[in-house]
Amino acid sequence: MTGKTVLVTGASRGIGRAIAIKFAQEDYNVVINCVRSENLLAETEAEIRAIQAARQSAGRGPADTLGRPSAENGTPRCLSFLGDMGDPAACERLYARIKEAFGHLDILVNNAGISYVGLLQDMSAGDWDRIIRTNLTSVFNLSRLAIPDMVSRKSGKIINISSVWGQRGASCEAAYSASKGAVNALTKALAKELAPSNIQVNAVACGAIDTEMNHFLSEEELKALAEEIPAGRLGTPDEAADLVFYLAQENSYLTGQVIGLDGGWN
Repeated sequence: MTGKTVLVTGASRGIGRAIAIKFAQEDYNVVINCVRSENLLAETEAEIRAIQAARQSAGRGPADTLGRPSAENGTPRCLSFLGDMGDPAACERLYARIKEAFGHLDILVNNAGISYVGLLQDMSAGDWDRIIRTNLTSVFNLSRLAIPDMVSRKSGKIINISSVWGQRGASCEAAYSASKGAVNALTKALAKELAPSNIQVNAVACGAIDTEMNHFLSEEELKALAEEIPAGRLGTPDEAADLVFYLAQENSYLTGQVIGLDGGWN
């Protein structure tokens, strides 16, 4: 897998961070993004570079003249980008940097997402727009940029991080559910467009994963939630990362699927 490049959005924490680290461990060039958590994104980058340095010291390839692991020698590098992927101009700047550094993108992981907990009637138009922009428009923006190169090479994977709420809806998370339902529909439609070009598009519909997004729940509420899940616990970011990596590597016939990762909950 040496020389391949992955972009993971929303990589400063949680599932996105775990995905980025998993790909770094597997010899990928890793591009990471978040919208504002610069310090957390820098921590993710530092961990990835430590992984790369360890691989280099183990004989995976010398550093370049600036002391960075060299992609040309088989050791991937890391590129971080702070910006809103709901903004087409920011996405274009990011993609230009990816092409300059690595030539092209092999894997796009659209992970960036935010939630809103509350009654729909209490949402402002701005809240709605922010959810749709972050959770759905970002998928459109980045997919639109990645697709032409993937089509020209007849190779590529787009993996969208969705939610069980996109399949069955959640009370007091109507906007989030709507955005993830749209991601699921976009995944299925885009997979049909791109299958003739040997590009696979799939989504992972996460259930309750133990990330900061669920930390607004009290200990009692988390316990009650776990009791609702047949597996008896919340999932981990590493489990999500393992599934995403599998989808990036295996089975070119698997496309247009929304794969549940929910411990049997949905």
